[in-house]
Amino acid sequence: MAKEIERKYLVVNQKYKNVAVCATDILQGYISRDPKRTVRVRIKGDKAYFTVKGITKGCVRDEWEYEIDVDDARQMLDRVAVPPILSKTRYIVKHGKHTWEVDEFHGRLDGLVLAEVELPDVDTEVGPLPDFIGDEVTRDERYYNSNLSSL
Repeated sequence: MAKEIERKYLVVNQKYKNVAVCATDILQGYISRDPKRTVRVRIKGDKAYFTVKGITKGCVRDEWEYEIDVDDARQMLDRVAVPPILSKTRYIVKHGKHTWEVDEFHGRLDGLVLAEVELPDVDTEVGPLPDFIGDEVTRDERYYNSNLSSL
């Protein structure tokens, strides 16, 4: 079992696009949005993943992630994921000691851009922040992807 330790922020401008090392399209859906046991299917570029996450405590939660067949993932998104499916483009940005994942949402969430940084432990300093980072929303449940998928 792995622990996911991440902090999440609103993005205030598009400067991340100028420094991104890559961008990947992502489709993801949820089989369970229960905060105690989130179950997600994701197609990221030419790979797919099945992920189970436990309840979030601060910025930490249990996480199990497994690569699966892309065709199986498409069938799960079509047949068992709770609609609607999230669509986003993920930009990878290296800044200081950290790698930032900047998600630009599409469709009904067009205009929403969030940035996440995964940390080795809860005491790791995040700063200095990139200049595209706004307010922290780590503990704001409105910005959990599982909740965004229900909008």
